Amino acid sequence: MKKFIFSAIAALFAFTAASAQDAGRWAVGPRMNIYTNAGDGIVGLGGFARYSFTDNWRIEPSLMALLHNGCSIDMSCDVQYVFHITGEWDLYPAVGVTANDIGEWAAGLNIGGGFNYAVARDWDISAGLKWQPMFDDWRKNPVVISIGASYRF
Repeated sequence: MKKFIFSAIAALFAFTAASAQDAGRWAVGPRMNIYTNAGDGIVGLGGFARYSFTDNWRIEPSLMALLHNGCSIDMSCDVQYVFHITGEWDLYPAVGVTANDIGEWAAGLNIGGGFNYAVARDWDISAGLKWQPMFDDWRKNPVVISIGASYRF
């Protein structure tokens, strides 16, 4: 299990090798997720990386350690379409895939959205909400509330 977690973390940060031509396209940061409708209140702490392909399209892989009885992980990768509302505010819908071991390993989808607010030149705070319909019959489908920050480079 330790090798798997280490490999997942290494894969997450392998995406962050930036070059001068990619200035402003990358962002990394910490995030806290609250998993509701999962049997008990589960909190996840972790991080994410974000790469913007264009001004509107970006991809965001993330890795969360779920803090409850029997530590678990949640790995997700979302595609987001960003609407630039003002110079500071961005709004985005998101869809993607997820895999976690809340109880047993299962895979599912992420469907949701969120916003970013630029608090400084290269710093954003963000919040989001997504539903995770899972591909198994016995699990409740969690609704995830996210808050975090990111540094753009």
